[in-house]
Amino acid sequence: MHIHEIQQLEILCKQLYEATDANIRADAEKRLAIFVNSNDALPKCQLLLDRADSSYAQLLAASTLTKLIQGITLGQRIDIRSYALNYLATRLNLQHFVVQALVTLLAKITKYGWFDSCKGEFIFQNILEDVKKFLQGSVEHCTIGVQILSQLVTEMNSIVELDAHLSFSKNRKIATSYRDHQLYDTFLLSCSLLINARDNSKNLNFLDDSQQA
Repeated sequence: MHIHEIQQLEILCKQLYEATDANIRADAEKRLAIFVNSNDALPKCQLLLDRADSSYAQLLAASTLTKLIQGITLGQRIDIRSYALNYLATRLNLQHFVVQALVTLLAKITKYGWFDSCKGEFIFQNILEDVKKFLQGSVEHCTIGVQILSQLVTEMNSIVELDAHLSFSKNRKIATSYRDHQLYDTFLLSCSLLINARDNSKNLNFLDDSQQA
Protein backbone atom coordinates (compact mmCIF):
# COMPACT_ATOMS: atom_id res chain seq x y z
CA MET A 1 0.00 0.00 0.00
CA HIS A 2 1.42 3.35 -1.00
CA ILE A 3 1.97 5.99 1.66
CA HIS A 4 -0.20 8.48 -0.22
CA GLU A 5 -3.22 6.20 0.29
CA ILE A 6 -2.71 6.34 4.05
CA GLN A 7 -2.19 10.09 3.91
CA GLN A 8 -5.42 10.43 1.94
CA LEU A 9 -7.30 8.50 4.63
CA GLU A 10 -5.86 10.81 7.27
CA ILE A 11 -7.02 13.84 5.29
CA LEU A 12 -10.52 12.38 4.95
CA CYS A 13 -10.68 11.75 8.70
CA LYS A 14 -9.69 15.34 9.37
CA GLN A 15 -12.35 16.57 6.97
CA LEU A 16 -15.01 14.37 8.54
CA TYR A 17 -14.43 15.71 12.05
CA GLU A 18 -13.20 19.25 11.43
CA ALA A 19 -14.65 20.56 8.17
CA THR A 20 -17.27 23.28 8.57
CA ASP A 21 -18.68 22.65 5.09
CA ALA A 22 -21.43 20.00 5.29
CA ASN A 23 -20.76 18.86 1.71
CA ILE A 24 -17.09 18.20 2.47
CA ARG A 25 -18.03 16.20 5.57
CA ALA A 26 -20.62 14.19 3.64
CA ASP A 27 -18.14 13.38 0.87
CA ALA A 28 -15.49 12.35 3.41
CA GLU A 29 -18.00 10.14 5.21
CA LYS A 30 -18.97 8.42 1.96
CA ARG A 31 -15.36 7.77 0.95
CA LEU A 32 -14.43 6.50 4.42
CA ALA A 33 -17.41 4.12 4.34
CA ILE A 34 -15.88 2.57 1.22
CA PHE A 35 -12.63 2.07 3.15
CA VAL A 36 -14.38 0.45 6.11
CA ASN A 37 -16.05 -2.08 3.81
CA SER A 38 -12.98 -2.78 1.66
CA ASN A 39 -11.28 -6.17 1.60
CA ASP A 40 -7.94 -4.73 2.74
CA ALA A 41 -9.30 -2.65 5.62
CA LEU A 42 -7.52 -4.80 8.22
CA PRO A 43 -3.91 -4.14 7.14
CA LYS A 44 -4.76 -0.50 6.40
CA CYS A 45 -6.01 -0.06 9.96
CA GLN A 46 -2.70 -1.29 11.33
CA LEU A 47 -0.80 1.09 9.05
CA LEU A 48 -2.92 4.00 10.26
CA LEU A 49 -2.24 3.07 13.88
CA ASP A 50 1.46 2.49 13.26
CA ARG A 51 1.87 5.93 11.68
CA ALA A 52 -0.07 7.62 14.48
CA ASP A 53 0.07 10.93 12.63
CA SER A 54 -3.61 11.67 13.13
CA SER A 55 -5.77 11.05 16.20
CA TYR A 56 -8.84 10.97 13.95
CA ALA A 57 -7.22 8.32 11.78
CA GLN A 58 -6.39 6.30 14.90
CA LEU A 59 -10.05 6.56 15.92
CA LEU A 60 -11.15 5.39 12.47
CA ALA A 61 -8.75 2.44 12.60
CA ALA A 62 -9.84 1.30 16.07
CA SER A 63 -13.53 1.68 15.21
CA THR A 64 -13.09 -0.20 11.95
CA LEU A 65 -11.26 -3.06 13.64
CA THR A 66 -14.17 -3.33 16.07
CA LYS A 67 -16.59 -3.69 13.17
CA LEU A 68 -14.41 -6.38 11.55
CA ILE A 69 -14.27 -8.67 14.60
CA GLN A 70 -16.94 -11.14 13.55
CA GLY A 71 -15.66 -11.48 9.98
CA ILE A 72 -12.03 -12.45 10.60
CA THR A 73 -10.23 -15.61 11.71
CA LEU A 74 -9.38 -16.58 15.27
CA GLY A 75 -5.71 -16.03 14.55
CA GLN A 76 -6.39 -12.51 13.33
CA ARG A 77 -8.49 -11.74 16.41
CA ILE A 78 -5.70 -12.95 18.67
CA ASP A 79 -3.23 -10.74 16.77
CA ILE A 80 -5.54 -7.71 17.08
CA ARG A 81 -5.95 -8.38 20.81
CA SER A 82 -2.18 -8.47 21.35
CA TYR A 83 -1.65 -5.43 19.14
CA ALA A 84 -4.26 -3.35 20.98
CA LEU A 85 -2.85 -4.26 24.40
CA ASN A 86 0.68 -3.41 23.31
CA TYR A 87 -0.47 -0.20 21.64
CA LEU A 88 -2.19 1.02 24.79
CA ALA A 89 0.82 0.04 26.91
CA THR A 90 3.45 1.77 24.79
CA ARG A 91 1.68 4.89 23.53
CA LEU A 92 0.69 6.98 26.51
CA ASN A 93 0.08 10.25 24.67
CA LEU A 94 -3.10 9.14 22.91
CA GLN A 95 -6.16 11.33 22.82
CA HIS A 96 -8.89 10.22 25.23
CA PHE A 97 -11.28 9.26 22.42
CA VAL A 98 -8.60 7.06 20.84
CA VAL A 99 -7.97 5.27 24.14
CA GLN A 100 -11.70 4.73 24.58
CA ALA A 101 -12.03 3.31 21.05
CA LEU A 102 -9.17 0.86 21.67
CA VAL A 103 -10.57 -0.11 25.06
CA THR A 104 -13.95 -0.75 23.45
CA LEU A 105 -12.24 -2.86 20.79
CA LEU A 106 -10.55 -4.94 23.50
CA ALA A 107 -13.78 -5.43 25.44
CA LYS A 108 -15.78 -6.48 22.38
CA ILE A 109 -13.11 -8.79 20.98
CA THR A 110 -12.75 -10.38 24.42
CA LYS A 111 -16.48 -11.06 24.64
CA TYR A 112 -16.76 -12.32 21.08
CA GLY A 113 -13.86 -14.75 21.53
CA TRP A 114 -14.57 -15.71 25.15
CA PHE A 115 -14.94 -19.43 24.41
CA ASP A 116 -12.42 -19.57 21.56
CA SER A 117 -9.36 -21.66 22.36
CA CYS A 118 -5.94 -21.83 20.75
CA LYS A 119 -3.71 -24.77 21.56
CA GLY A 120 -5.94 -25.64 24.49
CA GLU A 121 -5.87 -22.14 25.99
CA PHE A 122 -8.77 -19.71 26.26
CA ILE A 123 -6.70 -16.72 25.19
CA PHE A 124 -9.41 -14.11 25.57
CA GLN A 125 -10.16 -15.15 29.13
CA ASN A 126 -6.68 -14.00 30.17
CA ILE A 127 -7.80 -10.37 30.06
CA LEU A 128 -7.73 -9.91 33.84
CA GLU A 129 -4.05 -10.90 33.99
CA ASP A 130 -3.32 -8.47 31.17
CA VAL A 131 -5.10 -5.66 33.00
CA LYS A 132 -3.14 -6.35 36.18
CA LYS A 133 0.05 -5.49 34.27
CA PHE A 134 -1.41 -2.06 33.50
CA LEU A 135 -2.40 -1.56 37.14
CA GLN A 136 1.17 -2.22 38.26
CA GLY A 137 2.56 0.49 35.99
CA SER A 138 2.45 4.27 35.92
CA VAL A 139 -0.57 6.41 36.73
CA GLU A 140 -1.34 6.55 33.00
CA HIS A 141 -1.15 2.76 32.70
CA CYS A 142 -3.31 2.33 35.79
CA THR A 143 -5.95 4.65 34.36
CA ILE A 144 -6.10 2.61 31.15
CA GLY A 145 -6.35 -0.60 33.18
CA VAL A 146 -9.34 0.76 35.07
CA GLN A 147 -10.98 1.79 31.79
CA ILE A 148 -10.56 -1.73 30.42
CA LEU A 149 -12.10 -3.28 33.54
CA SER A 150 -15.03 -0.90 33.44
CA GLN A 151 -15.69 -1.35 29.73
CA LEU A 152 -15.43 -5.13 30.00
CA VAL A 153 -18.04 -5.29 32.77
CA THR A 154 -20.33 -3.05 30.71
CA GLU A 155 -19.79 -5.12 27.57
CA MET A 156 -20.51 -8.42 29.29
CA ASN A 157 -23.80 -7.02 30.57
CA SER A 158 -24.87 -5.63 27.20
CA ILE A 159 -26.69 -7.05 24.18
CA VAL A 160 -26.23 -4.45 21.46
CA GLU A 161 -24.36 -3.90 18.19
CA LEU A 162 -21.73 -6.64 17.94
CA ASP A 163 -23.77 -8.83 20.29
CA ALA A 164 -26.36 -9.15 17.54
CA HIS A 165 -23.96 -11.56 15.86
CA LEU A 166 -24.21 -13.82 18.91
CA SER A 167 -27.37 -15.72 19.79
CA PHE A 168 -29.18 -14.78 22.98
CA SER A 169 -28.19 -18.10 24.53
CA LYS A 170 -24.52 -17.60 23.70
CA ASN A 171 -24.63 -14.03 25.03
CA ARG A 172 -26.05 -15.35 28.26
CA LYS A 173 -23.55 -18.21 28.41
CA ILE A 174 -20.62 -15.80 27.99
CA ALA A 175 -22.00 -13.37 30.58
CA THR A 176 -22.58 -16.21 33.05
CA SER A 177 -19.07 -17.57 32.55
CA TYR A 178 -17.58 -14.13 33.08
CA ARG A 179 -19.69 -13.60 36.19
CA ASP A 180 -18.74 -16.97 37.67
CA HIS A 181 -15.03 -16.87 36.89
CA GLN A 182 -13.88 -13.25 36.78
CA LEU A 183 -16.45 -10.77 38.08
CA TYR A 184 -15.68 -11.35 41.75
CA ASP A 185 -11.92 -11.06 41.13
CA THR A 186 -12.62 -7.85 39.23
CA PHE A 187 -14.61 -6.56 42.21
CA LEU A 188 -11.79 -7.39 44.64
CA LEU A 189 -9.24 -5.76 42.36
CA SER A 190 -11.37 -2.63 42.13
CA CYS A 191 -11.73 -2.48 45.91
CA SER A 192 -7.97 -2.79 46.27
CA LEU A 193 -7.48 0.11 43.86
CA LEU A 194 -9.91 2.27 45.82
CA ILE A 195 -8.14 1.48 49.10
CA ASN A 196 -4.77 2.37 47.57
CA ALA A 197 -6.20 5.60 46.16
CA ARG A 198 -7.62 6.52 49.57
CA ASP A 199 -4.34 5.79 51.35
CA ASN A 200 -2.30 7.70 48.76
CA SER A 201 -4.60 10.71 48.97
CA LYS A 202 -3.61 11.18 52.61
CA ASN A 203 -0.08 11.96 51.46
CA LEU A 204 -1.04 14.33 48.66
CA ASN A 205 -0.55 18.05 48.70
CA PHE A 206 -3.41 19.23 46.48
CA LEU A 207 -1.72 22.60 45.99
CA ASP A 208 1.23 20.84 44.34
CA ASP A 209 0.52 20.63 40.59
CA SER A 210 3.02 17.79 40.20
CA GLN A 211 0.82 15.57 42.38
CA GLN A 212 -2.49 16.24 40.67
CA ALA A 213 -2.34 13.13 38.46
